[in-house]
Amino acid sequence: MQPTKSHMPIHHGRNVKRFREMLGLKQEGLAYELGEEWTQKRVSLLEQKEVIEQELLEQIAQVLKVPAEAIKNFDEETAIYNIQHNYEGSNNQGAIIGHQVNFNPLDKLIEVMDENKKLYERLLESEKEKVALLREVLKGHD
Repeated sequence: MQPTKSHMPIHHGRNVKRFREMLGLKQEGLAYELGEEWTQKRVSLLEQKEVIEQELLEQIAQVLKVPAEAIKNFDEETAIYNIQHNYEGSNNQGAIIGHQVNFNPLDKLIEVMDENKKLYERLLESEKEKVALLREVLKGHD
């Protein structure tokens, strides 16, 4: 028997954090991807919000490459229950209704790793540009 839904609403900010961490992305990286007005501190505050506005949720979902509905509806308690009761070899003989995997998880992992690599390359390039600019400024003060 599946546990009853807790009376607590799903916490969007905590779900953003979960998905971000599953992708191996730091708060600074998410801030960088969200745009110039974003900082690590702002992402931290966002992850504390119980409800995130739909437009912002969709922007974050696009960066994390997950459906906005996944962030909105992910319930850890239910997920843990499903994992515990639906693994191969389980005695659970019930049908899984409406469950369809539309992607190869390994392909998705490789895609996410490629995206992370591109992100880190962009961050590294940005840091190199900052160093070059600082060198120019320091030369001007000699």
